[in-house]
Amino acid sequence: MQYSPDGRHSPEPTAAAPDGTSGGPAGRPAAGFPQDTTTAPQPGFLASVFRDLGAGPGPDVPGPRSPGPDRAEPEGWPEPAEGADEAVAAHGRAAALTHHRTLTVRADHDRLADLLRRTALPVSAMDFESQLRSYVPRPYPAGEEGVDGPGAEPRWEDYAPARPAAADEGPARHLLDSGYQRGLAQARLTHQRALREWRTKQAEAANSGEAEARRAHTEAEQARARAVREYNDTLEECRRAYRLAEPAAVESLIERALAAAETATQDLPVPCRAVFRPLTRTAVLDLDLPPLDLVPSLTGYRLTTDGDILPVPRPAADRATDYLRLVARLALRALQAADAVDTDEILTGVVLNGWLREPGGAQALCLVSVDADRDALARTRLLPAAAPFEEHEPDGVYADAERDDALVRLRGLGAAVTPDPYAYAGVEPAAAAGATVPSAGDLSANEFAYLVRELLTRGGLDGWSVRLRGPAGLVATGEGEAGSALPGRWVVWASRAGAPVAEEEIRTLAEAVREESADRGLRLTTGRFSDAALDLTGEESHQHIHLVDGDGVRELARTHLGLPLGAGS
Repeated sequence: MQYSPDGRHSPEPTAAAPDGTSGGPAGRPAAGFPQDTTTAPQPGFLASVFRDLGAGPGPDVPGPRSPGPDRAEPEGWPEPAEGADEAVAAHGRAAALTHHRTLTVRADHDRLADLLRRTALPVSAMDFESQLRSYVPRPYPAGEEGVDGPGAEPRWEDYAPARPAAADEGPARHLLDSGYQRGLAQARLTHQRALREWRTKQAEAANSGEAEARRAHTEAEQARARAVREYNDTLEECRRAYRLAEPAAVESLIERALAAAETATQDLPVPCRAVFRPLTRTAVLDLDLPPLDLVPSLTGYRLTTDGDILPVPRPAADRATDYLRLVARLALRALQAADAVDTDEILTGVVLNGWLREPGGAQALCLVSVDADRDALARTRLLPAAAPFEEHEPDGVYADAERDDALVRLRGLGAAVTPDPYAYAGVEPAAAAGATVPSAGDLSANEFAYLVRELLTRGGLDGWSVRLRGPAGLVATGEGEAGSALPGRWVVWASRAGAPVAEEEIRTLAEAVREESADRGLRLTTGRFSDAALDLTGEESHQHIHLVDGDGVRELARTHLGLPLGAGS
């Protein structure tokens, strides 16, 4: 094989056959190499591919074949097909674009995996102790004379020579010691010289403005110390207000803790607002969830035989699971931050609602809701002590919803989680945090149970034991002392349903009182009673059943708790 001076392939010289016909390559017989069966690569094909991919032809890449100036193409050499080079180049460009798009999708997957890891990192407690500041004085900047400038005034005691020890002679003996006297005179001269130098340096410092600089430095340090002292005093005031369960102080502390928890994921803004209800001593958190398009919808791209670039979608279940995994970690992180900051145990529970707020959407959609009391939060390992993230499998599926640790722990708290966020299937919020004075309908199930227990235990009913509890109410038993307002053993049925309490419910309560061998029954509702129920309790057979309606519940809240309860059930 030979190349022309311009680097292009040239056919090897041929030898003439004895009969005068064109033979094969020089030095080889023409037999077996007929002209009508000779083939070769398309001319310039590698060069066109490299050129379309952005690379110039290298020194070893042959260009298209061309005959030399003194030779002609062999007869029968195939002519290149029109457009063949362009088709190969277009296919190369499509393959490169497919690869680039797939790498972009994989980068989105890697970012999601990194977010899942960082949202599971432990949260540092933002209690009052961790927010205290300390003042450390800063020394004056060192100048030519050092940190202290001219320094302290030289003292004679530092220059006076030691007196000679003479145990058997009088105390005035050293006055006659010529050596001591010479040393004393030399020390006095040295002290006087040092004293003059110190005064000179002090005068120079005063004239150069150093005294003013030192005074400014001292004032600045005093201002720093005063700012730290005032901040700590303010923080102590907040702590006292927090211990008194004042809403502003409790909400401020919780929101600081929530903001500190977002430090590891500042590239994922998910604001969380806190509302504290003194009536039930519960914090209601409204968490803004990330947008749905944060989770990649594609696995990559593929190139068809026709040269088309087609997306490869992910299974819908995998995408929904990945979004719920992220939501579960964000919810657990917020719960852990609120629980860790409550070192004085002011909160009896935490309610968290996760809201999806789509741009331009009509209203927010609740995708997750948790109603957890203090005991449930204490039993649950909200966040691991170390990052628990496991690398995803090669097939790209991280974990299904039934095996994901965060989702399992969240559901262990009784959370309501949407089955499919991409179908916009919402859940009912456990509590509403909008009203300043909540009504019974705004309370969560745990809040309502806490409210009923507080009202009755402060009224004299001890030994509280919950037998049944649901979103609409509870059934419990309790015992009161003989001299209390609620003496004897009681069966309490409390609810906050909107419909009036019917006569049949009073009969059911009377039967439960007999089964429990109790003395009395209490039917409490935040609504009202039907006329038939009121008439039944007037009969002698049901006079041991006592009724409390919505107005009575609100009056008990003002009497025993000193706090208002809004109207409504």
